[in-house]
Amino acid sequence: RIRLAGVREWRKPGGPARTSAPRSSPSPRPLGHRAPRRPIPPKRLPAMAAVAGLRAFGAKGLGGRLRRGPWAPLTTGFCSRGPAGAGHPEPGSRPTSARQRDGIRNIVLSNPKRRNALSLAMLKSLQSDLLHEAESKDLKVIIISAEGPVFSSGHDLKELTEEQGPDYHTQIFQTCSEVMMQIQRHPVPVIAMVNGLATAAGCQLVASCDIAVASDKSSFATPGVNIGLFCSTPGVALGRAVPRKVALEMLFTGEPISAQEALRHGLLSKVVPEERLEEETMKIAKKIASLSRSVVSLGKAAFYKQLPQDLTTAYCLTSQAMVDNVALQDGQEGIKAFIQKRKPNWSH
Repeated sequence: RIRLAGVREWRKPGGPARTSAPRSSPSPRPLGHRAPRRPIPPKRLPAMAAVAGLRAFGAKGLGGRLRRGPWAPLTTGFCSRGPAGAGHPEPGSRPTSARQRDGIRNIVLSNPKRRNALSLAMLKSLQSDLLHEAESKDLKVIIISAEGPVFSSGHDLKELTEEQGPDYHTQIFQTCSEVMMQIQRHPVPVIAMVNGLATAAGCQLVASCDIAVASDKSSFATPGVNIGLFCSTPGVALGRAVPRKVALEMLFTGEPISAQEALRHGLLSKVVPEERLEEETMKIAKKIASLSRSVVSLGKAAFYKQLPQDLTTAYCLTSQAMVDNVALQDGQEGIKAFIQKRKPNWSH
């Protein structure tokens, strides 16, 4: 190609020479003019939306960054009235028993003559067993079971008569609610092992546990409406464990559901024959006990923390949980063990 006085000339092979006038320079753009944006490829839209959501939440919800823990600690009270939930049973009363071996703590409701009713003494004893050395590295998992044919019949109605008075009633329901919340806020998983009937607050206890294994002879109900005492507090745990319409049918009618129905609706994790109940429950507990306590504890806290959140917030919280998990000693040990094709050596 030859340039001659601003004229370009080129020749195709075997053809005559052709010329063209020089291109004119573009006219200046007016002030405020913006060139049209290039369209964004469709495959990039989801990723960009996710980034925008994380940035927006970081700026508005967490002061410009994702916050690191600490996760919600165990509480010793949630109401301003009274000292309920101190975690100490009444003197001379031990309606529960507890033993611990190989990282597994077994708590047994031990008042079958009273159908393991969740009296104030029973609740405080259960609370004490749950919170005892809860932060110990030797504790990996808790199992709650019961003596006799009834797992728990719920509150002791003799404690709910007008003679006891509203202050005492407040203490009962406050302590019960604390126990249920402390199960979910506990640093280790809590498993319910059910062999029999669980009603009202007893059903609430099952619904509050992280995992629930039951024998095929078990059944569950919230029958308070039949005696004029609607199961409002059991409905909190039940409504978070099963679909709303299933929970409301149980609450409005008081009719029991079988173990298989409870499994189908999500109240239970597993249903097994009675003779295999302890074996199957211990299999789950031993598996959890073989894992890193710090990793399981972080994961449990993150799971419950994200549940009530919207999708963007939930992913923000769990993204930070993953970052915190990677930074744990056991997080790095597990990754290295996987890469090196060996079993991990957990710190606890």
